[in-house]
Amino acid sequence: MALPEREPSDRRRIAVDPETGARDLVCLVLTVVELIRELMERQALRRVDEGDLSDEQVEAIGQTLMALEQRMAELREHFGLSPDDLNIDLGPLGHLLAPEG
Repeated sequence: MALPEREPSDRRRIAVDPETGARDLVCLVLTVVELIRELMERQALRRVDEGDLSDEQVEAIGQTLMALEQRMAELREHFGLSPDDLNIDLGPLGHLLAPEG
């Protein structure tokens, strides 16, 4: 069985602009962080609804989640990104992140 002929390496390279490459990487990292933040928030709300947290724990979780949300807003602003920039379109599956509101 013959192996398929390989293209010369210069034809397979991707032209990446350093300016947009860095922004795209920041966008990807912040998207992953935002996804984890939202999952943490949902888990916390589930635990609050189940009633297995003390009032102090509920307060601490609320303060932490608000601080994380504020920091994400600051990072988006610093890098010139909107919440929509972090919401990857997964085609038929919809968007990665939950709609705001």
